[in-house]
Amino acid sequence: MPKVVATNRKARHEFLISETIEAGIVLTGTEVKSLRNGRCSLTDGYAVVRNGEASLKGVHIAPYEHAAGHNVDPLRDRKLLLHKSELRKLTTQLQERGYTLVVLSIYFKRGKAKAELGLGRGKTNYDKRRKLKDEDANRRTQEELKRFSRGQQV
Repeated sequence: MPKVVATNRKARHEFLISETIEAGIVLTGTEVKSLRNGRCSLTDGYAVVRNGEASLKGVHIAPYEHAAGHNVDPLRDRKLLLHKSELRKLTTQLQERGYTLVVLSIYFKRGKAKAELGLGRGKTNYDKRRKLKDEDANRRTQEELKRFSRGQQV
């Protein structure tokens, strides 16, 4: 079972995610140790595909405290490991207007660092407000149903 290190909770609020992809991440030793300590921020993280390679941008992995001079730049670009067919599929989908590749979470699976990427389109403010309104309405109806099933009339 994967051990989740960090999740981007705002990603599903800001983007309409249509598809998710798992990719390996190329890291240095000190970055892996820092990830295992949970020292990672995904708030501005996204991925790009250029020249047949995918890379992770905007992900902050804090420097490892116990590494003397072996730390690297916390915001450096990190290579993503994907199959060639996945890369081809992603490039065609990213060329469509409005799609972006957002980092949803980083986790360890069988000892390897993985990133869950979401192919999504940015939501408008109208979409965000409507979703919140629908969730609120559903919550209220569930409360009413629960109250009614207990025998307490409204």
